[in-house]
Amino acid sequence: MLYPSDAPQSADLFARASEVIPGGVNSPVRAFRSVGGTPRFMTSGKGALMTDADGREYVDLICSWGPLLHGHAHPAIVEAVTKAAQKGTSFGTPTENEVLLAEEIVARTPAQRIRLVNSGTEATMSAIRLARGFTGRSLVVKFSGCYHGHVDALLAEAGSGVATLAIPETRGVTATQTAETVVLPYNDPQALEELFTQRGDEIACLITEAAPGNMGVVPPVDGFNQLIRDLTARHGALMISDEVMTGFRASAAGWYGIDPVEADLYTFGKVMGGGLPAAAFGGRADVMDLLAPAGPVYQAGTLSGNPLATAAGLANLTLSTPEAYEKLATTSTTLQGMTAAALYNAGVPHRIQTAGTMFSVFLFADGVELAQVTDYAAARTQSAARFAAFFTELLARGIYLPPSGFECWFVSTAHDEQILDRIDEALPYAAGAAAAVG
Repeated sequence: MLYPSDAPQSADLFARASEVIPGGVNSPVRAFRSVGGTPRFMTSGKGALMTDADGREYVDLICSWGPLLHGHAHPAIVEAVTKAAQKGTSFGTPTENEVLLAEEIVARTPAQRIRLVNSGTEATMSAIRLARGFTGRSLVVKFSGCYHGHVDALLAEAGSGVATLAIPETRGVTATQTAETVVLPYNDPQALEELFTQRGDEIACLITEAAPGNMGVVPPVDGFNQLIRDLTARHGALMISDEVMTGFRASAAGWYGIDPVEADLYTFGKVMGGGLPAAAFGGRADVMDLLAPAGPVYQAGTLSGNPLATAAGLANLTLSTPEAYEKLATTSTTLQGMTAAALYNAGVPHRIQTAGTMFSVFLFADGVELAQVTDYAAARTQSAARFAAFFTELLARGIYLPPSGFECWFVSTAHDEQILDRIDEALPYAAGAAAAVG
């Protein structure tokens, strides 16, 4: 199977969208800017497959950027959402499913209290406000390459020097808004220790992706998260572990199930919403109890705990049994092996890195190969041109990758042997296309 390079129906929809939606998309990576070509507009999905507006079928290796642990339109999730919708789409009052979903998250993680919100950005924004309210401090520490949503204070890049104040990375974010954010290189214990020695009594919180997946998968080196825990505790700051991506995806308990370091606060999203907009933040009871109406830190949301989203999230987590995670791990490992073999045979320098069932593939130019990608600077040495060629060839052969080399690949329990065979048939062509770029 080899699809034509043009996609007329998607192209028409993209042209129409560009007239009414900035850039034609509602989230930038969807625009295919880093890989070229026409963004595909999807019309349906079933299991491990998606179908676009031109009627072309693709194996899905995005899974809605992580939430679809059990593939598209799983019958149990569809039934749960349908039943919930028949009772009402929103009430603006508490509902039982909010309690059930919070209880499920508490049962899987160290969090003692949970507040439901609508997006990962809202979760991280609220967690930082809460940390500042609890500590009475203002300074926030983050790591270069870790993404925590489009919160103004977190859209910053590191300057030179350990304690250099962050500068805005995007227009619309002022220096004032990032003046109380310090950005450190990831997986650098020395820089972390130096900052806390110099400014530990100013730091309200340190926020980190539990295992980063937004510069490609770059897991913490052994002991790094524990060092964060030790330093924040010693200096009276809070540790915020961002598990929006890894939560209930990397393992049943997220990254915490793999690297059991207890943070003060956590953020969750994606899998816990089952494909609908839902997120949460939670943690220690004494910290969470500062939230209104129990305490003085204000946070609210009209659609927080929406009955459709909580129904989908509960169904998704109910399906996420030990057997399901075992299947996900086997599928992920098999796909990694197939990909590595194809790239090796084509002579393409590469590195595959994992965080539980998540993984990403770094492609490098000839002569450049790293034993391990440990930070954002190393991740940026990958070859964008090679990835674009790799992506485009797979797309033409009905395999839909994330359209960026800085994103994770996701599988689901619906990715069976037949689906893996389809990917395996296409990979040598894609590896050859990447090799040809040079």
